[in-house]
Amino acid sequence: MKESKFIYVVLTDTGSLLTRAIKRFTKAQYNHVSISFDPKLESLYSFGRKHPSNPFFGGFVEESFYSGTFKRFENTSCLVLKMPIEDLIFDQLELNVDFFKKNMNQYHYNFIGLFGAAIGKQISRPNGYYCTHFVSEVLSDANVYLWDTPDFLVRPQDFQLHTDFSVVYEGLLREFN
Repeated sequence: MKESKFIYVVLTDTGSLLTRAIKRFTKAQYNHVSISFDPKLESLYSFGRKHPSNPFFGGFVEESFYSGTFKRFENTSCLVLKMPIEDLIFDQLELNVDFFKKNMNQYHYNFIGLFGAAIGKQISRPNGYYCTHFVSEVLSDANVYLWDTPDFLVRPQDFQLHTDFSVVYEGLLREFN
């Protein structure tokens, strides 16, 4: 396989009240996942808060380490992973995310689906996603199959444990350079 580009998956823990509640249930170190296509991580894509102060108004978001939710929670910890990708697959991944960007107002955060996934059940809502479901589906729609698990059951720690990813950085998000 010719490998010339990388995708980046960023796992985060903001320490917010909602994050702490999820963490208490999952026992996982990180509970949010984003995908990026550039090594500086200037733009990350996920499903999360549309407004940093309101955890219940969510949808497709373009995130930045320097604004929005990550700026509001300055002690956010993160794990940055990278995976080599063939050029054609990389291009398809970007197209998959671009589709969400162009249609972002049609998508919403699937809170009930997140709870369903926690008990191993799919609870679909039209145009509804949560972060891991989104990132996993973007990958599988580009023929990058990392798990036998359905996209809606993928957890943040699944990315951390997958051997195709290597660690770029772990620590406070604000110290990433």
